Amino acid sequence: MNAAPKRDYYEVLGVQRGASPDEVKAAYRKLAFQWHPDKNPGNKEAEEKFKEASEAYAVLSDADKRARYDQFGFGGVGANPFEGFGFSGASINDIFGDIFGEIFGGGRGRRSAVNRGEDLRFNLEVGFEEAAFGTEAQVKIPRPRRCEECSGSGARKGTGPRACPTCGGTGEQRYTQGFFSVSRPCAQCGGAGRVISDPCPKCRGRGKVEAEAMLTVKVPPGVDTGTRLRLSGEGEPGEHGGPSGDLFVVLHVREHPLFQREDSDILCEMPISFVEASLGASVDVPTLDGKLKMKIPQGTQSGKIFRLRGKGIPDLNGRGRGDQHVRVVVETPTNLSKDQKRLLEEFAAISSPDSHPQGKSFWGKVRELFGS
Repeated sequence: MNAAPKRDYYEVLGVQRGASPDEVKAAYRKLAFQWHPDKNPGNKEAEEKFKEASEAYAVLSDADKRARYDQFGFGGVGANPFEGFGFSGASINDIFGDIFGEIFGGGRGRRSAVNRGEDLRFNLEVGFEEAAFGTEAQVKIPRPRRCEECSGSGARKGTGPRACPTCGGTGEQRYTQGFFSVSRPCAQCGGAGRVISDPCPKCRGRGKVEAEAMLTVKVPPGVDTGTRLRLSGEGEPGEHGGPSGDLFVVLHVREHPLFQREDSDILCEMPISFVEASLGASVDVPTLDGKLKMKIPQGTQSGKIFRLRGKGIPDLNGRGRGDQHVRVVVETPTNLSKDQKRLLEEFAAISSPDSHPQGKSFWGKVRELFGS
């Protein structure tokens, strides 16, 4: 029985002849993920389709082979189009990348020896007014710094790291998976490709030492408890000259003795006298900007809330300020003198239900429910 004729490589990948390298690669990844043998165990058809797609990609991903194929067809690429391709080399990781990283749990092979430093966190407590209007704080944070003795290499002065004996300096170890090989970071050197046989005595091979840093943190207006401020590059230094991580300052706002915060608004509870509530008055109200005169209308009841526009917390994004809400509480006088008691008794004697509308309404409802 004659073998089925080969299909055109462009037809196999489903791309036009003028497709870009990125389009070719994307088309192959889609097919490789669909027909990979590990996703289709025991499926001969899937294995053949996977091989067919891989063969097409082996040619069309190589500029020289693609040019010869475009000019001479299959004869231009020889009997083994996989020559130099990823089934025996490292380029298979570049082809599969994130797809087969999920299948094998490996990744893309060697990790760079230059690694970014770790991010750090610092908790900072600020006052209520500081959170409202912003401030600058000087903070001292424990932060490792690059070892001056070894210049961050981790090796004793005058020496240096050597190639990892396990991976030969490549930073990766190869494993056979079916009919092709994949690579994973070397277990001994962690993918760096080198090891330190004579570590620096000062930093013990870490390349960094414990230290403290004094930083200025600019707290913008309108922050609240839980707000995170990011200081780029103020984290731990990177490995082998890599960039530093970031510092995240997490804020905690101290409670205020008078104010409570609700988003950008603040609430203040203020006592007023029986006389002020009855006759009306102009009273001093504390605000974040200082004292402010507020009018109390006559007959004000306990629990009444007044709003002072624009006297709340500045918006963190610069969109104005919230409001201040003042809840008045009518205070019952205590420790009365004889004259005060006498005057109140006279007041009670000449009072009528019309002077106490809330009480009149309440007792009216009682009579409706329970009778006179």
